[in-house]
Amino acid sequence: MAIISMDVAGYSRLMGRDEVGTLRKLNAHRSELIDQLIETHGGRIVKTMGDGLLLAFESVVAAVECCVLVQKGMAARNGNDSGDAIHFRIGVHLGDVIVEGDDIFGDGVNIAARLQEIADPGGVVISNNAHDNVEGRIDEEFTDGGAQELKNIMRPMGTWRWSIDGGPAAIQADGYALPLPDKPSIAVLPFDNMSNDPEQEFFSDGITEDIIAALSRFHQFFVIARNSTFVYKGRPVDVGQVARELGVQYVLEGSVRRAANRVRITAQLIDAVSDHHIWAEQYDRELDDVFAVQDEITARIASALGESIHTDHLRRSRAKNPANMDAYDKCLQAWALVPDADRASYAAAQMLAEEAITLDPEYAQAHAIVGLIRLITYTSQWYNDTDEALNVAYECARHAVALDDLNYLAHAVLGYCMTWQQRHDLGIASLQRAVGLNPNDAFTRGCYTNSLVFAGQPDEALVQIEIATRLKPHYLGRYPHFQGRAYFTLRRYEEAERVFAAAAEQAPRWPMAHMMLAAAKMALGDTAAARSAIAEALKISPGLNLGHIPRAYPYRDQLDIDHLIELLRQAGLPA
Repeated sequence: MAIISMDVAGYSRLMGRDEVGTLRKLNAHRSELIDQLIETHGGRIVKTMGDGLLLAFESVVAAVECCVLVQKGMAARNGNDSGDAIHFRIGVHLGDVIVEGDDIFGDGVNIAARLQEIADPGGVVISNNAHDNVEGRIDEEFTDGGAQELKNIMRPMGTWRWSIDGGPAAIQADGYALPLPDKPSIAVLPFDNMSNDPEQEFFSDGITEDIIAALSRFHQFFVIARNSTFVYKGRPVDVGQVARELGVQYVLEGSVRRAANRVRITAQLIDAVSDHHIWAEQYDRELDDVFAVQDEITARIASALGESIHTDHLRRSRAKNPANMDAYDKCLQAWALVPDADRASYAAAQMLAEEAITLDPEYAQAHAIVGLIRLITYTSQWYNDTDEALNVAYECARHAVALDDLNYLAHAVLGYCMTWQQRHDLGIASLQRAVGLNPNDAFTRGCYTNSLVFAGQPDEALVQIEIATRLKPHYLGRYPHFQGRAYFTLRRYEEAERVFAAAAEQAPRWPMAHMMLAAAKMALGDTAAARSAIAEALKISPGLNLGHIPRAYPYRDQLDIDHLIELLRQAGLPA
């Protein structure tokens, strides 16, 4: 009996992008082409398997002719649509099967399924047995594919391949059935349950689902949906093949092992295109609160994962010719300069983000970055900016939100700007929206921390900066400075002085770090050190003065701003 196994290449990715549209197309191809060809060639559908079919034919010649006509018909129906078009992979074997009712089983079925897995999109792979019986009896030419090691098949299997010259099988030279998205693309495979306890499946599945949901909040990533990756659960997989089937560059895989009251979770990120590991980590935790542990590890993995993917793509972006850089590349490079807290770096970042806007005027991320940089240059008094500069920053952020209401950075920058406009409640609401859109972004938590301080909630600000630090422990300069503002507002001067000193050391070209260090030292009675810190701040931003302080530190409570101004006056900041 001739057995045919066929499935849709990249089905999971297609379903993740447009489930309704993919099913509609697939049903149309079945009813208008495939089912008719099966019937006219004397075959029968044994079973359907979501994206695939198992077919049986009495004649192997008729079976192979049917497969070729299916692929030719699909090529004609797809035309030039290589984006979301449906392409089948088909495997054919001639062998013995076990028939039980309407179903069939046995090695013949398994071999046909494995041949289908190695077929090109739009192509057909047949076994030696099938080829021996069709050679000279059909007009099509098959190319010798050599002996192949097939999964769970004990002996190598001779194979023969067919495809339409220049057709769907050649869509991507690197083996991808669909072109990779312009932005980083990732699939998170179900984490393996290594606990030897089936009841722990819920925990490993929950970790996987939470990571997918967390990564999906990073708006700059293309993340494959859960229902697309869970088809691989419990199956030995080849990461490269998974990436090709789903049309992604990165694959995250991992495992979960629970023993007594402890859990160990391992995870590794693989670049399937270059076949090298980007990042790997292991987490050991007590299980006092299983859901809190799950949330903590998920957040840490998602944050570290996002940073690793960004770093990898930034490296690739910097290797490009500037003429070939797109808006995403420019934004990626701009954002990499933001943590430097340096006047020259911010000027370069603003230029890159504005170039991105020129390339794509509706790119919300670029508008948000410009808004943030304009706000920071205003608060740092680098250009003697007036309040109009703050309004420009606000308009950039507002426009970013209007372009993309799901962009968490846009909401964060908008909330930040409203805080400096003394619209504290609106600012907090916008930042809470940003945190809700992506609770695992450390920068957003840092912005939220600042706004809480100025709104009169320094205790909650300390909670938020602790979360940000866990998410991204090495974010230089900013975290100790944000934490120091909360300590200073709580009049905990020794703690404030300690973290402001760290901020000034880590970000020596940021004037506000030196200025707040001066205020803390003055509060502790160290006048000489306070005056030295003010001198450093004025070297960087000569325009800083006491009149600028209410604009740079938008406290809701007038007592807080008066207290800061008096300490800075004593430290030598000019009026």
